[in-house]
Amino acid sequence: MDKLKLLSGIIRVPFLALTAACVLLGVGTAVWTGGRINGLQVALLLVGATCAHISVNAFNEYFDFKSGLDLKTARTPFSGGSGTLQARSEMARPALMTAWTAFTITAVTGLYFVIQHGPAILPLGLLGLFLLYAYTPWLTRNPFLCLVAPGLGFGPLMVMSVAFALTGVYSWTAFVASLVPFFLVSDLLLLNQFPDVEADREVGRRHFPILIGRKASSLIYGAFLIAAYLTIIMGVVFRLLPAFSLIGLLGTVIAIPAGIKAFRYSEDVGRLIPSLGLNVLLNLATPVLVGIGLFIK
Repeated sequence: MDKLKLLSGIIRVPFLALTAACVLLGVGTAVWTGGRINGLQVALLLVGATCAHISVNAFNEYFDFKSGLDLKTARTPFSGGSGTLQARSEMARPALMTAWTAFTITAVTGLYFVIQHGPAILPLGLLGLFLLYAYTPWLTRNPFLCLVAPGLGFGPLMVMSVAFALTGVYSWTAFVASLVPFFLVSDLLLLNQFPDVEADREVGRRHFPILIGRKASSLIYGAFLIAAYLTIIMGVVFRLLPAFSLIGLLGTVIAIPAGIKAFRYSEDVGRLIPSLGLNVLLNLATPVLVGIGLFIK
């Protein structure tokens, strides 16, 4: 039981809800575009997507332990790692094994849908697998890639893969819907970097809070929030999303105070922590609300 508890810290169980929200959005686009939904396939997609999230989390824990980063960070409830490997270093190898096991399950799940629908889904799958491994050791060294890689993984790659796996075709609806988590999840990781600037700089990371500072990065954060909700509006205007998906705009009730506080308290980590919590909440609520709108015909 103790080992299971430690592994749950490594894979960051509470944050896996984000995967379910993005899968729901992908299923919603498949339903709205007329796809026939197979419950077993939806379950399989949820397993594969969850394993992808587990893999990237476990790789992150392992690589940050090996680099010594998590020993330098001021941990918050939403950033700085779980602290599991710092407290129990003997769990480093199980963490790496967990990462590779989840990675393999994700790959096998993707292969099943390649067999079902042909190689058209393969580019999304291969890019997704690359991001799982490469994010922590490599992509965090480039400010632009560090910014967009998380959103790309949970947005276009996950949402469009789910929609394609259920329908066998790509659609503009799935692409537009996927931009909502693209902007929000990119923002999620961006804001989580604010408390870790000094520690990240020491181990060679290069992201926008390091490159241009927290205050300027808070403007990127605000721009991405606006882009996420503008995407919903424009999707409805161009009839790529149903009018009911506008219920996703309820997320602005959270997004507006989160954006204001991120700008106001960008240099005050202690007062920024509530914004980190709001950021997590809007990342869960908005895709779910848009997804619900897609189910309503």
